Amino acid sequence: MNINVVVLSGNLTKDPEAKTVGDQALTKLRIAVNKSTKKSGEWVDSPMFFDVDVWGRTAEVCAQYLARGSKVTVKGRLDWREWETDAGEKRQAVSVVAEAVELPTKKEAEQQRQQPASHRPPDPEPPEPLPADDGDDDIPF
Repeated sequence: MNINVVVLSGNLTKDPEAKTVGDQALTKLRIAVNKSTKKSGEWVDSPMFFDVDVWGRTAEVCAQYLARGSKVTVKGRLDWREWETDAGEKRQAVSVVAEAVELPTKKEAEQQRQQPASHRPPDPEPPEPLPADDGDDDIPF
């Protein structure tokens, strides 16, 4: 038996990106999750970043109610894909396909909106861009 389940709880590093693929809504989220490690006898937090794809009605709700800095919990599965660039280089990426997203309560969302930008998670260094999903079948999903 194979098990592919992941649960992440963290903050959005940027506003959700909503689009329609075929006749389904798709919202892309970027979540920062802190990992605590002990260095020189002290605990230090270092962020890990995850790309999450949310589909259907849940995608529409995420696009409407979430924003950069929102705290979310996502339950889903890992999705691995591989493609070749125009230059012939092989690329790989792992993302999360959400099955459920727990949104902040109205009170939590209001508190986050009132929080100064200095208390929000920092913008991460941009990763190497993934190819755009133009609907072609040359990039396996």
